[in-house]
Amino acid sequence: MAGSDFQFNIAKGKLAYYASLPASNDAFIAVLLNNTGIEADSTLKDYTTLSALLAGSSDEVTSGNVTNYVRKTLAGVTATVDNTNDWVDVTCSAFTWTALGGANNQTIGKMLICYDDDTTGGSDANIIPLIAIAQNFTTTGVDETFTPVSPGFFRAT
Repeated sequence: MAGSDFQFNIAKGKLAYYASLPASNDAFIAVLLNNTGIEADSTLKDYTTLSALLAGSSDEVTSGNVTNYVRKTLAGVTATVDNTNDWVDVTCSAFTWTALGGANNQTIGKMLICYDDDTTGGSDANIIPLIAIAQNFTTTGVDETFTPVSPGFFRAT
């Protein structure tokens, strides 16, 4: 496993706002990083854009090195305010990479949840990394499903 789960510094205090998907063509996206060459959490959390992160030594999985890989757009993104406990839970619907790997495989080190403010043609320079979730699996051609645990994949306190 490559490090631990963490929130990127750029997203602290903003994640619940981004979860409201305030722009007309915005979305949360999931990006997988290879375990090989991945930078330390202390370095990763300082990146402010996906393009800056990928310019370092951490590499995104690509369809060229893992069969059937694509970035996933998250559906059902919600932020639920809990006034009793003074926090906000952020979640989404479960999503699946179908038949991930098989012909070409990699060991996955992190899954990033990012905010894309323009899904109609922006660039990685506009995508803000929000959280990183440690992963430790090698693709083998089976379906890989991410199901957020209740009440969500992130809690802002």
